[in-house]
Amino acid sequence: MLDLGASDHIGLITLTIDDLDAGIITLMEREPRIGLLEVSRRLGVARGTVQARVAKLSDRGAITGFGPQLDPARLGYPVLAFVFLEIAQGRLAEAVDVLEAIPEVMEAHGTTGPLDLLCRIVARDNEHLQDLLNVILASPAIRRSTSYIAMSRQIEFRTVPLVVAAAAPAR
Repeated sequence: MLDLGASDHIGLITLTIDDLDAGIITLMEREPRIGLLEVSRRLGVARGTVQARVAKLSDRGAITGFGPQLDPARLGYPVLAFVFLEIAQGRLAEAVDVLEAIPEVMEAHGTTGPLDLLCRIVARDNEHLQDLLNVILASPAIRRSTSYIAMSRQIEFRTVPLVVAAAAPAR
């Protein structure tokens, strides 16, 4: 049963999910092309129930998309770097504008600690990564960068274990 939970400390509405929600999400995550009718058949519930649950999960922001998941390495960007950026005081918006203009910046997160943003950046090779960093550092809004190049992926991005844990009774 999907219930609207309480607001958390940053203003997000948290959701409570049950085993049925977890089953729906797990099937859709593991088999992205699966239809709602097939989900309902496998879980032994009505198609309308599955459709209503998916709609609620989507409306409340728990499910954020249904598009294909892409592998940047297969698109010609095999280098993955995690880059911390120090931002000039009061210039965060300007720094974000710079980063948004660079397609290879996959995401950026504000962080605690001595550095301000953590970016996930992909590149064709190390020289391309250096060129990207030079573009980023050309902005007066960005003071310094610290880069870590990923050598290998030990755990793929995943959500199913989190969904299963969220549906389990609190310990």
